[in-house]
Amino acid sequence: MKATKELGRRKALNYLVYEPLSLLFRLIPYSPLKVNFLRFLGAKIRKNSVIWNIKFFNVYVNGFKNLTLGKDSFIGEDCLLDLADKIIIGNKVTLAERVNILTHTNVGYKDHPLQKKYSKKLGKVIIKDGCFIGTNSTILSGVTINNNSLVAANSLVKEDVPPNTLVGGSPAKKIKNI
Repeated sequence: MKATKELGRRKALNYLVYEPLSLLFRLIPYSPLKVNFLRFLGAKIRKNSVIWNIKFFNVYVNGFKNLTLGKDSFIGEDCLLDLADKIIIGNKVTLAERVNILTHTNVGYKDHPLQKKYSKKLGKVIIKDGCFIGTNSTILSGVTINNNSLVAANSLVKEDVPPNTLVGGSPAKKIKNI
C-alpha cells in the first residue's frame, strides 16, 4: 500500500497501535478519566484541566507525548489536534468548541503534482498562558499565540499573535490591544 510505503514500517506500526487508542479515548465518558488516559499515554497535562470529546490525528508520528496542557485549561467539544509536531498549551487557556490546531501542512503523497511548490511543512503550535481561542478557529503550524490574547470565533491564525491582543478574521488580523 502506498501510504505504508511512504510512512515506513515504524510509523505504520505506530498507526496500528495509536488509532485504536484514539478511538478508545473517544469512548471515555468523563473528563478526569480522559485526562488520566492521555497522561498514561505520554501527554503532559497539569492539574485542573478539562478535556471534552476531542479528536487527534497524526498521533502515529510521536504518540501523545507531543501534547502539553497547562493547569486550569479547557479544551472544548469537537476540537481537532494534529500531533504531527508539538502542541504546547499554557495555563488558564480556553479552546472553545471546534477549534482546529494544525502542526503540519502536506498536499498529499510525495509524487503529488503540488509537492514541488508546496512541500510538507511541520511546526509546533504554542498557546501561552491566559489565552482564549474562539469557536471554529483554526491555528496553523508554527504559530505562537502569546500571553493573554484572544482569537475571535471563526478566525484563521497563520501568524504569531502578540501578547494582550484581540485578533479576528480570515486571515486573523489585530483588532485591538487588550
